[in-house]
Amino acid sequence: MPRPLIVICCVGLTPAHIGADTPNLRRLADRGFMAPMAGIVPAVTTSAQATIVTGTLPRQHGIVGNGWYFRELGEVWFWRQSQRLIEAESFWSRARRTRPVSVLKHFWWYAMNSDVDAVVTPRPAYHHDGSKSPDIYTLPATLKDRLNAAHGEFPLFTFWGPAAAIDATRWIADGFATSYRTVAPDVSLVYLPHLDYDLQRFGPTGAHLAGNLRALDTEVGKVIGFAGEAAIAVVSEYGIGRVDTPVFINRRLRELGSLAVTTNATGELLDPGASAAFAVCDHQIAHVYCRDGATAARTAAALATLPGIERVYAGGQRREIGLDHGRSGEVIAVAAPGAWFTYDYWLDDSRRPDFARAVEIHKKPGYDPRELFFDPKGGKLRAMRALMRKKLGLRYVMDPVPLDASLVRGSHGRPPSAPEHGPVLIASERGWQRDQWSMLDLAALFEQHLLGG
Repeated sequence: MPRPLIVICCVGLTPAHIGADTPNLRRLADRGFMAPMAGIVPAVTTSAQATIVTGTLPRQHGIVGNGWYFRELGEVWFWRQSQRLIEAESFWSRARRTRPVSVLKHFWWYAMNSDVDAVVTPRPAYHHDGSKSPDIYTLPATLKDRLNAAHGEFPLFTFWGPAAAIDATRWIADGFATSYRTVAPDVSLVYLPHLDYDLQRFGPTGAHLAGNLRALDTEVGKVIGFAGEAAIAVVSEYGIGRVDTPVFINRRLRELGSLAVTTNATGELLDPGASAAFAVCDHQIAHVYCRDGATAARTAAALATLPGIERVYAGGQRREIGLDHGRSGEVIAVAAPGAWFTYDYWLDDSRRPDFARAVEIHKKPGYDPRELFFDPKGGKLRAMRALMRKKLGLRYVMDPVPLDASLVRGSHGRPPSAPEHGPVLIASERGWQRDQWSMLDLAALFEQHLLGG
């Protein structure tokens, strides 16, 4: 029987990072090999992970970003978790035509409604009074009790938000051993997100980098050390590039009269159904959804001259970047080097929605990296007051996030500036080595391994 396979996704890791600050990863590369890996557009988490497990582009698997406009609902949704959203077959499903294959998704994306044998994924509890508590979802259900008993409660608030730190990645790495022992899978998919935080906050280089690399490498080392005789593949989804220019694409569409809002007690809300055109912003990619072909043509022409946009792809042009799928916007904008797209659609900050200053990944109609910061103008104080009200059993609003988009120093989504700053593959198996690697190649490689090739 083939040896078990463990795939470790280290978000934001690049070939340029491997060196003195990553001794565990360097030893793995010395034992096997390391290679730059051509990625996909958009270079974002859920799209890349779907490509890794299916070997297809977004035009086939349908994961056109971390979120998109669900036309049937008339709503923008980010960070959905159902595996049934992936429209292409996984490598383990293909391998199962030949032999039984058991699979563990340990914080890997699209973990719900899945065809795997075991799952661990963050699943906060949203209480009726508006509060949120850390929690996880597991399959089998009894795995949650084992993980909580062995490792304590999952530190959700260090997984994302202004307090994001190594704690969450450490819990994931420590918990992997418990999950692995529980199911003894043929395939394990593990997600370690730590590099995503400070590299978006402060940029891809600087004094913060070495410590973050060492912290991540320690946790990767735990998984590698526990792997025993398993074959190991360390992959990443993208590299993070330096940015200093937020692009307010939705404000431009509103000024053009294309984007509509509705107003209620919470402030101005995007009204997708009433809009002729609006953008779903996802780091350095924006899907622009247009009412009809004529609107798409006008919108593409208008956005082509907006500073911070490198290129727009309309209609059939989207095929050039593998995004000609029904879930994609009729127009796709790619940010110029150094730029990124902010979702903001209001023109007057006094009319902003109440979630703008909150960590609210489901209500915001776009990705917001400002959620990684405490507002320099009183964000920590506002958070402390909210925590005090929470402890007293009172209603509270947790609103520590800044509105200043200039704080963000790192982003991703567009192709990397050079291969050494893009995705990486580090593997234990020297027999897998080749001159060139693409993210599209991984699913076939993993399937071949499972079948004894």
